[in-house]
Amino acid sequence: MSLSAFTQPGSFWRGNLHTHSNLSDGCLDPAEVCRRYKDEGYDFIALTDHFIGIYKYPLLDTSEFRSEGFTTLLGAELHSGAMENGELWHILAVGLPADFAPSNSPAFVPVDDQETGPEIAARARDAGAFITVAHPHWSGMTLADARSITAAHAVEIYNHGSEMGCDRGGGAHVLDLLLSEGRDLTLIATDDAHFTEPDHFGGWVMVKAPENDPDALLDALKNGAFYSTQGPELRNLTVDKKAVHVDCTSAVSVIVQGHGSGARAVHGHSMTRASVPLDRFYNSPWLRVTVLDASGKRAWSNPFPNPSF
Repeated sequence: MSLSAFTQPGSFWRGNLHTHSNLSDGCLDPAEVCRRYKDEGYDFIALTDHFIGIYKYPLLDTSEFRSEGFTTLLGAELHSGAMENGELWHILAVGLPADFAPSNSPAFVPVDDQETGPEIAARARDAGAFITVAHPHWSGMTLADARSITAAHAVEIYNHGSEMGCDRGGGAHVLDLLLSEGRDLTLIATDDAHFTEPDHFGGWVMVKAPENDPDALLDALKNGAFYSTQGPELRNLTVDKKAVHVDCTSAVSVIVQGHGSGARAVHGHSMTRASVPLDRFYNSPWLRVTVLDASGKRAWSNPFPNPSF
């Protein structure tokens, strides 16, 4: 079995799905944000400013910033309702229509008579967006919170801004618990860039699509045809009943994770191919792969079924 990111026709396109401008709490105007990502070698970004009353619910049509070799997806970071800790939800929605209706969210404090987090996530998904549970560690999110967002396509496994700003950039624990409950989820790495600290160009997705077009990219995201990375490249990933086989750029560790304590790693020097046995995954219906390079940077596959289960 091969993952769709490595078998379907098309090319890999590099993109950041979580970005802020001075339309909310970022420090650069949208044109400059797009220029910097383009000049850094990105093929696309989603500008996802905070969709909240104090910023006048910004949902900018970024099509004017598209150019040869660079495109944009419309999106926002949605806020409505309270999590178990009493704080407002943060839900990433990429591919929103330009006329998506605001919630009753005047500021970063929950108020009466507003949608819950699960409700606004479901409304955004129904409108065509790719929905992600944003920075679960940074948010102080409980498993019950995460369970409630049944409209989610993905969980942020890495948020560069949260990592650099407060050492809370991860989301793997929440993701793995949801996978073990049978949820069908992918994972994304993002910047959450505000350009107010070193929060940019640190995590991205590589999306396999026939062209660098917003509709094609969004379809590929929803279909799981991508992987996420801080730098290492995944070249191919296949799995049979005995092992997971990974082709990648130079790595020191190739790790397979699964349900519970299930994990197995192969370590070496400058590895570009590794086969990880599946003998420890007898009770895991799902698997995923992490590749680690010599500088400590990671790449992550999306989860996939365990053929030996």
